[in-house]
Amino acid sequence: MEKSDNKHAIVTVAICFLIAVIEGLDIQAAGIAAAGIREYFGLDSSQLGVFFSAGILGLLPGALVGGRIADRVGRKKVLIWSTGMFAIFTLCTVWVNSFHSLLAVRFLAGAGLGAAMPILITLASEAVTPQNRGRAVGLMYCGMPVGAAILSLVAMTDFGANWKNIFYLGGLLPIIVIPLMIWFLPESREFLKAKDQAVQATANGEVQQGAFKNLFNTENRLRTFSIWVSYFFTLMVVYIMLSWLPSLFTELGFTRKDGATAQFYFMVSATIGTIILGMLTDRWKKAYVIILMYGGILAGLFALNGAGSLTQMYMASALVGAFVIGCQGVLYAFGGIVYPTQLRGTGVGVASAVGRVGAMLGPAIAGQLLAAGFGAAGVITAAIPCIAISAVFMLLLVRRIPS
Repeated sequence: MEKSDNKHAIVTVAICFLIAVIEGLDIQAAGIAAAGIREYFGLDSSQLGVFFSAGILGLLPGALVGGRIADRVGRKKVLIWSTGMFAIFTLCTVWVNSFHSLLAVRFLAGAGLGAAMPILITLASEAVTPQNRGRAVGLMYCGMPVGAAILSLVAMTDFGANWKNIFYLGGLLPIIVIPLMIWFLPESREFLKAKDQAVQATANGEVQQGAFKNLFNTENRLRTFSIWVSYFFTLMVVYIMLSWLPSLFTELGFTRKDGATAQFYFMVSATIGTIILGMLTDRWKKAYVIILMYGGILAGLFALNGAGSLTQMYMASALVGAFVIGCQGVLYAFGGIVYPTQLRGTGVGVASAVGRVGAMLGPAIAGQLLAAGFGAAGVITAAIPCIAISAVFMLLLVRRIPS
C-alpha cells in the first residue's frame, strides 16, 4: 500500500511540476515577446501595458472559478480542461491580427492558467501525508522559476528572437502534457473520499459540500482574511520584481543584457529557495519558516538598494529570487494546509485570485513611482512595508492552523 501511495505522490507531483514549468514560461513570455509584439501590431507604450495586464487579469476569474469547480467535479478533470484552454488561446496569440483580439486571447489564456494553479496546489497537497505538504508543493511550484529560466535562455537564441516562436512553444507544450494527464495523473484520493462522505451526508439529509460562504464561517474567517492579506502583498512584490528587475538594472546604468542575466540568477536561485523553504515548512515550526523567508526578502531588498557593483547586484537578485518566489511556494503550501479537503480548491482558488489583484497592482504602482522620478531605489523601498504586513498576517495565520 505504501509503495502505491509513493507512486501516486511521485506521478502527481511530477505532472503538476510540468504544468508549473509551463506557467513559468508564460510569465516570462509577454515580457520577452514585448518588443516583437509592439512592432508587429504597432503598439504604443500604454497599449503594451494593457497587453501585459490582460493576461494577469484573466488569471483572476480563472482562479476564482477553477478551484470551486474542482471541489465539485474533481481535480483531474478541471485541470485537463483548463490546461487545454490555456494551450488553445496561447496558440491563438500568434494567429490574431488586431489589438483587441490580441487582448481577448491573452485574457482567455490567462483564465485557463488561473484555473490550473489552485488545482496544482490542491493536487500536490493531497497526494502526500499532511506532514509532507510543504515539500510536495515546493517541489511542484519550483517548476515555475525553472520554466522562466528556460525561456530566458531560449530568448537568447535565434529561435527565441521571433516573438511568434515564444507563443508556439507556450501553446504546444501543454498540448503534449494533456495526454500524460489523461493517462497517468491519478485523481486525488482525498477528494474521492470527501466526495463519498458528501454523498453519504446528503443521503442522511446533511449538507457537507464546501461553498464560498464556508470560507467565512467562525472556524475559517480569520484564516481566510490572514491568507488573503499575505497573498495580496507578497504577490505584489513578486510581480514588481518579475516585471521591473531588468528595467531597474538599465535605470541604474547597467546594460539590458546585465538585466537579463540578473533575471536568470533570480530564477535559478528561486528554484533552489522554493524547494528548501518547502522542506523547512514540514520540518521546522511554521513561525520560524515565516520569519526566515520574510527576513530573507527584506535582506535581499536592502542588498539591491545598497549594491554598488554588477556582482553585488547579481548576488542581491539571487537573494531576492530565492526568498520572494520561495515565499510564494510556502504561501501556496499554507493554502493546502489551512483548509479541509472539501473546501481546499475553493479556498486556495479565491486566495490566489486575491493575490492576482496584488500582482496586477504591483507593476502598475512601480511604473507610477518610476514615472514620478522616485527611481529604482524608490520602487525597492516601497516593497518593504508590503513584506512587513505579509509577515505579520502569516504569523497570525500560524496560530489558527489546526494541529
